[in-house]
Amino acid sequence: MTLFLTLLGKILPLYFSIILGIFSTAFLNCNKDTIAKILLFILAPIIVFTATISVKLDASVVFLPIFFFLLSTIIAFSTLAYFKKVYSDNTANLLAFSTATGNTGNIGIPLAILFLDSHIVDVFIFTVLASLLYQNSVGYYITAKGNFTAKQSVLKVLKLPVLHAFLLGLLCNLLGFRIPEMFMDYNNYLKGAYAILGMMLLGMGMEKVRTNNSFDKKFIFYTLFIKFIIWPVLIILFIYLDNTFIHFLNKEFYLLMFIFCIVPLAGNTVTVATLLDVKPEKMSLAVFISTLVSLFYIPLMIYLYNLNM
Repeated sequence: MTLFLTLLGKILPLYFSIILGIFSTAFLNCNKDTIAKILLFILAPIIVFTATISVKLDASVVFLPIFFFLLSTIIAFSTLAYFKKVYSDNTANLLAFSTATGNTGNIGIPLAILFLDSHIVDVFIFTVLASLLYQNSVGYYITAKGNFTAKQSVLKVLKLPVLHAFLLGLLCNLLGFRIPEMFMDYNNYLKGAYAILGMMLLGMGMEKVRTNNSFDKKFIFYTLFIKFIIWPVLIILFIYLDNTFIHFLNKEFYLLMFIFCIVPLAGNTVTVATLLDVKPEKMSLAVFISTLVSLFYIPLMIYLYNLNM
């Protein structure tokens, strides 16, 4: 019960931001497209750059974001191939994009702070880059492909500042550059702004859910099943194989990987869906429901993990 209440206290403030998003659209007529652009083209690149330049790199640390980026990519294209047979429109693209990633930032990082040692928390934040890079590259491409040609989609991906920010941050890290101490507090403010605006955008999308056919039972079931069942099974399988045969990672990194995979659908999927106009209301509802389910799902999964590891 104590664990559940602690987790609840960490997650509940996020719902206040969702409510603010609903209010801002319903009563203030705020433009969600503008918020989406601020998130994708300003805040995300800055956060990616600062995280990349700050982390201490070694083989196991570098492995984690590469592993999760590749796993997300495999899940996305496998899901797309299967659900193209189920859906005739771009719903399959949205489903593939959203289920291959998770809310590793807004919910994952607080969980990491709660359950991981401080030096592993830094590694978790670096691993979150896998989610940001997937969402703004492969995920963006898959979603855009529902409305654009392959060439147009690739061109849109190459123009995304987050990719340039990652490469620049990596280069600066390797050359030994670091962020001046005077900017560290400001960087933390930007992370807070990213978290709040990201969840507000989710609420802004929710405001119109009641006026259209966003409640797609099959879509919601598919997203929850892949995110909350398939993902943990794959990660537990990897942990078993590594712990039994390979011995590359340690138990701290195993817990990091498990926390990374049990978070709900990512709020940034709503950002991309909004920018590309690929059923953003449907995506908002799916993210909102998965976030509600996670209130009970996350403590249960962590309890089961501790029971068996």
